This record gives sequence, structure tokens and C-alpha cells, in this order.
Amino acid sequence: MSVQKEMKEPIYYGDPETTRGISVFAQEFDQLFSYDGDDLGLTYSSACSSFCLWAPTAQEAELVIYDSWQGAAECKYAMIRDIRGTWRVTVDGDLDGKFYTYRVRLGEQWNEAADPYARAVGVNGDRGAILDLRKTDPERWTEDKPSFEDPVDAIIYELHLRDLSIHPASGMAHKGQYLALAEEGTRGPDGILTGLDHIADLGVTHVQLLPIYDYSTESVDETKLDEPHFNWGYDPKNYNAPEGSYATDPYVPGLRIQELKTMIQALHDRGLRVIMDVVYNHVYDGYRVNFTKLVPGYYLRYKQDGSLSNGSGCGNDVATERLMMSRFIVESVVYWAQEYHIDGFRFDLMGLMDVDTMRETRRRLDEIDPSIMTIGEGWMMGTELPMERLAHQKNASLMPGIGHFNDDFRDAIKGNIFLYDQPGFISGMMGLEPAIKAGIAGGIDFSPGIKQFAVEPQQNVNYVECHDNHTLWDKIVLSTEGETVTQRRSMHRLASAIVFMSQGIPFIHAGQEFVRTKDGVENSYKSSVEINRMDWELCAAHQEDVAYMKQLIALRKAHPAFRMRTADDIRNHLVFEKAPASAVAYTLRGHAGGDAAKHIYVLFNANAEQTTVVLPQLGAWKTIFGADLTQELTGNKLTLKGIGTVVLTAK
Repeated sequence: MSVQKEMKEPIYYGDPETTRGISVFAQEFDQLFSYDGDDLGLTYSSACSSFCLWAPTAQEAELVIYDSWQGAAECKYAMIRDIRGTWRVTVDGDLDGKFYTYRVRLGEQWNEAADPYARAVGVNGDRGAILDLRKTDPERWTEDKPSFEDPVDAIIYELHLRDLSIHPASGMAHKGQYLALAEEGTRGPDGILTGLDHIADLGVTHVQLLPIYDYSTESVDETKLDEPHFNWGYDPKNYNAPEGSYATDPYVPGLRIQELKTMIQALHDRGLRVIMDVVYNHVYDGYRVNFTKLVPGYYLRYKQDGSLSNGSGCGNDVATERLMMSRFIVESVVYWAQEYHIDGFRFDLMGLMDVDTMRETRRRLDEIDPSIMTIGEGWMMGTELPMERLAHQKNASLMPGIGHFNDDFRDAIKGNIFLYDQPGFISGMMGLEPAIKAGIAGGIDFSPGIKQFAVEPQQNVNYVECHDNHTLWDKIVLSTEGETVTQRRSMHRLASAIVFMSQGIPFIHAGQEFVRTKDGVENSYKSSVEINRMDWELCAAHQEDVAYMKQLIALRKAHPAFRMRTADDIRNHLVFEKAPASAVAYTLRGHAGGDAAKHIYVLFNANAEQTTVVLPQLGAWKTIFGADLTQELTGNKLTLKGIGTVVLTAK
């Protein structure tokens, strides 16, 4: 993450020779110079390589060829200006193994940059790499994917690649690398499953990977991987090329591509789909990114005073609303879906992006494979674009098929993430029952007082923990002074149960299943690996909690009533029942979602003491989950003791 820098030099607006004197910020600029061809970047063959650069403000442009990722240029080729601000050159011969950049003259100044469309890069991403992508396909590389019907059937497991394997007891050989997630048969302390085996055994359907595209050298220097390093990767450098620090050898440009594909194939072969975390909303440094060097002023948002917008608080906002930036984003997503067989995309700080770009992204993915998921952080954030154009929760109705993380539900369950000592529903905070009910109903307009942002349940992502902020366990510890470890573990389990038995899309963070802690660190994006790594010794000590998470996942999969596919179905089959304070109860009636069970009763209980509820008279009730809490189930009366969840069915 980088801090916004003050304006140090004027933005280049173009001149009469190249842009007819029209500013890059003017609507006419897009009308005159936007290019919709599909040949931007490098088109490689063994006979020749063609290069196409969009740089309408440049007076001259050159292609620079290098023998290696560093060192002097081998040769330069003048590029010819073509239609709508494009520049072209074709070089005969086989350039496989070479590297390249572009140079553009802007007035008296020459800027050099990597190709924004580069699909392979050298070490640290300062130069594009020329190669035959088909040579990067692993021996086994198929179009086959795990079967998947609807987003509400997904169970998402968010994972940082380095976290997974770097612990000494992980049992994985390729520590911190793509290939670690492709290893099978790995074992940890006491012989527990680790890595891919552990994830597959949980029963999740999708693995969501924190950024795997090439990110800033300021975060991780690929030439110094023998030194301590860690970063989440939310500072993009080359959007269309994989990150080199996860490869066995970052100096070989095609190897990171092949190893990433090998990992994806391994996940597919184990029945797991892959979601890619993408960060198109901001860049790490608006003055040094390739976009700005090639077409200054066009790709980023600026304030009225000429300074760069920084709505994210961790970089400079991308002008997603401008035609060439919007097209780049859509084409980048499509490229990852087609070349790497990616099954879903999680859009970081999606609320900074524009609605039209998100809609077009969804439309293009539907053409490829409608089962590819799109979810994002629909937060309302300040940026230089009107709120009615931004892709936040309040505009969800304009973006069908795109899910939003439900932060209100998260905070109701565990307490406000920014008020560390504030408890939530699970830890005894009173008055949160309406907010809990709104999340249980999938975030839809369910009834008066129970309404959020979603039009359909596919637009609602339920979670209580992710890579951001405190882990669930650490938040519970901070907000429950004086409580016992046993009580806190009960609260932790209750939070996870609420996520899995609510309508919409459930999402968990890697390690949530074994009560993951980061020792109280709130945002660990640049903390040590010791803070961030998945602790497989902790996993071995918490196998009962792992088993509990597996039971929750199995229960959701077994009962389609928990994953109804339309808002109308939810309104027709979900009924909230009477319950005491600090408890929420509901029934799913009439074979909801086509469930074999005629009726299902769920009680989320945050009371530590004995609690009695009256059950609706819908038949003979039978406990299928939470029998350890149940003290008595007689007729229409249920008595239980302790914090937790009970699920009953009636034929």
C-alpha cells in the first residue's frame, strides 16, 4: 500500500499535433481516440511478433527489445502511428525469450514503461516478456471444471498462498509457492491433513486467492526472496501477469504462468473452483504506474485541484469510467477467465468502480460461462465520481448477478470492526436481532424492518472474518473481557453457524475453522510471516473446531432450504419465530428450496444460561444439529443450555 503523493509536475494534456488540443479529461477525447480493437499489446508467433500500443498523446513511440530482464537495450524500433491513437510495429523472426518495453515522447520528455497489456513479465515486472503462451500449459490442462449450478451453492474459502504453506509444520515442500497448493498427501502435526487435502476435506466449493497478479516491488522484491518478506498484494503493477514471488524461479517468465496453471488444475481435479481477488479500483502509485507514463492523466481520477484522488486510502483511484480503462478491466477479467480457467472474481473496493464497467464485465463473463462468479466490496467510498454511478451496495439493483459483502451482517454478528471492544450478537450485545434477521433473509427486502441491499440472494455474501481487520477470534477476545476460553469458542462457533444457515453466499477465511489468531494484529498486510501464516499446530490442537466447521458445511449442502435461489422463495418459506432476547429463531417451511425436510427450525442462541423456546406446531421435531446443547425436546418445547445453534426438522 502506498501513500498518495502531492502533485510534483503538471499533467500532460496533449497538444494540437496529436490530440487536436483536447484534454484527456474531456468527453471528446474518448469519442475521438478510444480504440475497440482486440490486438492491443503483443501478438506473438514464431515467424514474427506484432505490437500495438494505445498512446494518443505521444508525438513518437518506440518498441525497445532487451535480451534479459535487466541491462542495456538490444535494439529499438520506431512505431508507426495508426488509427485512434494507436501505434504499431511488427518485428520479423522468433523473439521468444526476449523482453520489451515501450518508449513514448511527450513534448520534450521520453517515458519508458512496460506494456500495460503484457501477459508475461520479467523479474519485478519492469519489462514485458515475449513467449509462446501455449508452451506454458502444463501437461495436464483441461477445460473440465467442477459442477456448479448457482452462486448460493458456493462455499468460499479465502486464502493467501504464502499463508497456507510457510509454517514449518505445514508438510508442504513448495513453501510459499503456487505448487504448494497443488501438493497432495501433505500431513502436519499428529498426522492431520494440511494444504489441499485439508481444504478439500472441509467440503468448500471455491478457493478465493488473495492477489496473484504481479504486484509492486515495494511490497515484495522478487530478487530478494531469501530475505523475510510478506504482503497481501493489493498494490497492482502488471494486471495480466502472475506474481513472481510465488514461483519456484521468478527469473524464468513462463514458469510462474505454468505453475499457476498447474495449481488451478490441481484444485479443479479435487472438485474446487478458483476465485481470483482483483484490484482494478486503485494503483499503488499513480505517478509510477505504466498507465501514467504512457498516457499521463487519462487512466486515473483527479480532484479539482489537480491532485490524485485516493478514495481507497491506499493508492490512487483508477478512472474506471473512461472508455479505455473500462475496456482494459473487462478484457483483463476475460483474459484470466479464458487463459487461466478462473472460476470467479472478487473485486476489491468495488464501490470505487463504476456500475457500467461492472455490468459489462458480468455480460462478457456470461458469454463465456454464466457459472463464473462475481462478488465484491460494495462499500460507499468518496471518489471523484457521483454516487449514482458507483458500484456500491445501494446500487445493487443496477448490477444483477454481482454479489456484495454484507458488512452490516458481519458487524451485527461479532460487533463493529472499528470499535474493537464493542461486542456483537454472539457475545451478548442487545438489540441486534433485527440486523441478524436481515442477514438470515439474504439481505433482501423481506418485510418491514428487515431489509438490506440485495434484490436476489445471489447478491449477498455473508461472512464474519476475512483477511482484513481482526480475525473473528481476536475480535471476540478484544470485546469479551473476563470471559472464559470455552465461552469464547462457543461464540466463535455460533458466528460461523449463522453464516452457513443464512440465505445468500457463505464465505469463510482460511483458518477460521481452527480458531485462527493473528495475535491481535488488526491488518497484517505487511506483518511478518509468523503473524500471517496458517498455524498447523493450532489446527492440530483444534480438530474439534475443524470437525464442527465440516458439520456446518455438510448441513448446508444437505439442505437446499438454506440456499434458496430467489427472493420470492425466501419470502414464501422463511418465517421468523418467537425467541427470547439474545436469540433468533426461524423456520423454513413447506419443503423450502425443494428440501426433503418439510420444515426446518433453527435457533441461534447467545444466552449462556438455560433457555426455553416454544416450537411452532408443524409436526414432530427431531434434532439434526446441536444435540449437545439440547437438554429437553418434548412436543413443542425445546430447552437448551449454552451459547450455540440447534437445528430441528419435521416431516
